[in-house]
Amino acid sequence: MKSVVPAVRALMAHELLERHGLKQGQVAEILSISQSAVSKYSNKVRGYVVEIDKVENVHPLIDDMITMLLSREYARAEFVDLFCKVCKVVRKTGLVCQFCNKAEPNLKIEDCSFCLEVKFQKSKE
Repeated sequence: MKSVVPAVRALMAHELLERHGLKQGQVAEILSISQSAVSKYSNKVRGYVVEIDKVENVHPLIDDMITMLLSREYARAEFVDLFCKVCKVVRKTGLVCQFCNKAEPNLKIEDCSFCLEVKFQKSKE
């Protein structure tokens, strides 16, 4: 999460700046982050540990998320669902394996299928 969430924000910020022609302040407001964070994302200082922009199946999901944000009328659950789909797509690529390996050096990545098998369960609280 520490790497994927900033990567998603960075890609969204980039798309809003470049494709939609918005200013950093406008992007900051839309993403509910600071203008400084948008600047760091646009200058690739933050959010590029995992290069999700090269993952083909991520772009349509990011586009849908941006469309929702720009409309300013969307159900939070729908947005979160799209965000979760982005994370699942990224996990399937194996891009986060490097972080698991750093956290658990004895882990044999080639034998690990955790990211593909994780199923989210609703809390009964």
